[in-house]
Amino acid sequence: MSPIVSIIMGSTSDLPVMEKACQFFEEMEIPFEVNALSAHRTPDAVSDFARGAAARGIKVIIAGAGMAAALPGVIAAETPLPVIGVPIKGSCLEGLDATFAIMQMPPGIPVATVAINGAQNAAILAMQMLALGDDALMQKLVTYKAGLKKKIVKANEELSKLEYKFKC
Repeated sequence: MSPIVSIIMGSTSDLPVMEKACQFFEEMEIPFEVNALSAHRTPDAVSDFARGAAARGIKVIIAGAGMAAALPGVIAAETPLPVIGVPIKGSCLEGLDATFAIMQMPPGIPVATVAINGAQNAAILAMQMLALGDDALMQKLVTYKAGLKKKIVKANEELSKLEYKFKC
């Protein structure tokens, strides 16, 4: 089995956030890889990774980064594959710095951007991209989304049982 999604983070300190993507792919049985690469500390390794990802069978790249958050954009500049950026919440600007850095890419170098610490949504978006050409993945996605609806219906059933004097 070879990975079709690559999860990249700027540092292993980002793993608690990016692990949500790993868990989602594990649950959906989508082969993935996970690595730490730094746009600033290991630029040659980032370039080699980005240039070689498609040839290795990778279809989508999820790149998480905080602060200056150059990693997703640097990868996007050197690969034809879709890149999804996950801004990681930092200590200074609560992740807004990373969000703006990932969102504000120059024309021709798009990076899809999810919410701050939104690795799970990045994984879902990657699955949606992959499912466009894979009926089995599309069915898994439909089932997953139906499960989300069931959770809300169940939550409302439980809320309806709450008793308060002024609750109507």
